[in-house]
Amino acid sequence: MSKSHPLPLTTEKQRVEVRLDPSPRSSLWKRRLAAWSRWLHIYLSMVSFAILFFFAATGITLNHPDWFGNRQSTAQHRGVMQPGSQLQIVEHLRDTHAIRGALSDFRTDDTQYSVSFKGPGYAADAFIDRATGKYELTETRMGLIAVINDLHKGRDTGKSWSAIIDISAALMCFVSLSGLILIFFLSKKRASGLYAALIGAALCYAVYAVWVP
Repeated sequence: MSKSHPLPLTTEKQRVEVRLDPSPRSSLWKRRLAAWSRWLHIYLSMVSFAILFFFAATGITLNHPDWFGNRQSTAQHRGVMQPGSQLQIVEHLRDTHAIRGALSDFRTDDTQYSVSFKGPGYAADAFIDRATGKYELTETRMGLIAVINDLHKGRDTGKSWSAIIDISAALMCFVSLSGLILIFFLSKKRASGLYAALIGAALCYAVYAVWVP
């Protein structure tokens, strides 16, 4: 009959050391990075959903203007004003004809003033006789599609909308990068996800290299 060997006893000090042994720093760092990437990807996508959807949809309207009707309308106005300073002339035109858009040009020559207003899908041009104060104003509204296309391009939209474009571009970068980081923590999808990203980039470059003049 063989003798049984008693299992080695673990001292109290050893048990405490095993229980308090922390996770490796690299594993902790990876878990935190994965958690932050997931959090950023989800919530940045939700916060920026409206503006990213807007720029995605208007990319189609901008690229295919012939798919959508052109509902441009033009109105002619005539009137008389008391010529004064630039500010007085601009305010008179705004108050009298409810002109919108920002002042884009104000010119003066020997016989007349010319004033231009620009906005997304909108233009107004006035010519004022300096001697008599008589003026003609042409107001052009180019329709909803022209408005959203100009918003997409940032044309005649002012500094505030320009800031929105910059912010939306930064959000798109963060959403894309957080998604790329996140794929590295999905071991079963990592290889296929990276291959898909490379294929997409290669296809874009191939279209540019082969078909773009």
